Amino acid sequence: MRKPVLGRGLGTLLEDVRLDEEIIREIEVGKIIPNPYQPRTHFDEGKLEELAASIKEKGVLQPVVLRLSGSNYELVAGERRWRAAKMAGMSRIPAIIRDLNNRDMLKICLIENIQRQNLNPIEEARAYKLLISEFNLVQEDVAKQVGKDRSTVTNMLRLLNLPLEVQKLLEEEKLSMGHARALLGIDNPVLRIEIAKRIIARDLSVREVEKTIQRIKKRNVSRETSKVFSQDPLIVSYEERLMRSLGTKVKIHPAKKDRGRIEIDYYSLEDFDRIFERLQGEEID
Repeated sequence: MRKPVLGRGLGTLLEDVRLDEEIIREIEVGKIIPNPYQPRTHFDEGKLEELAASIKEKGVLQPVVLRLSGSNYELVAGERRWRAAKMAGMSRIPAIIRDLNNRDMLKICLIENIQRQNLNPIEEARAYKLLISEFNLVQEDVAKQVGKDRSTVTNMLRLLNLPLEVQKLLEEEKLSMGHARALLGIDNPVLRIEIAKRIIARDLSVREVEKTIQRIKKRNVSRETSKVFSQDPLIVSYEERLMRSLGTKVKIHPAKKDRGRIEIDYYSLEDFDRIFERLQGEEID
C-alpha cells in the first residue's frame, strides 16, 4: 500500500487558525500529554527556566496547539511552552484545539520543529528520515517542505550513519557539526568513536580533526597498496630469491610511484655482519 504523500506545508495546515477569543481556550496543564511524534528528545533546562521566568512575568503569549485524545489533550505544537508553564506553576495554559488525524499531526510537529530550528542535528536528521519513510518522499520533496537546500537534507541524513555513541555526543553538543562532518570522512566505526573521544579530551578544532583523518587515510592507502603488491607472484618470487641468497627473512613493501622498501631481518650482530658481507660482495642470484 502506497504511503500518503506530504502535500501541504505547515502554513497551509494551520492557516485556518485565527487567534481570537472564540477559539483560544484555557486548558488545564495536567490534562495535556506530550506529542508521541515529537522528534525533539532534549530540552535545555537552562533555557526552559528562562522561558518559565518570562511566563511568570508576562504569561504565555502564544497559545499551544492541541488535539483531543480521549478525556485529555495531545500536544501538536508548543511543547517548550507547556513544559515551561508547568515549571512556572501555571495550572492552565492558552490553547487552540484542532481536529487533526495522525498524519497531519506528524506533519505539523516535524515541520514546525525543523523550520523553527528547535532541533539538534541528530533530532533534525531523524525528523527528515521520518518524513521520508512515513510519506514516501524523496530528499528533494523534504527540502521543499522545510525550505532548505537538498544538500542540507542529504548532509543531515548522513549523520545517522555515525555510531550511536558519536550521535549522542553530537546531541549533547560535545561535538560540533563540523566535527561530525569530518568523522564521516572515515568508514571505520571504531575509529570514528576513538577520534570523537580524542576531540573532546584534547579540545581539537575541526581543522585539526580533518588533518588527523587525512593522515589516517594516507596511511591506510599505503597499507592497502603494500598488501596488494605483497600478494603479487612476482614480488613473492623476488622475496624468495633474496631469502635464499641472504639466508634470512626478507619482506618487500612496494609503494606508489615505483618506490618502496625492503625489510631484512637479522638476529644477532654476527648475523648482521654475515648479511652485510653477503650484500657487499655477492651478486644476488
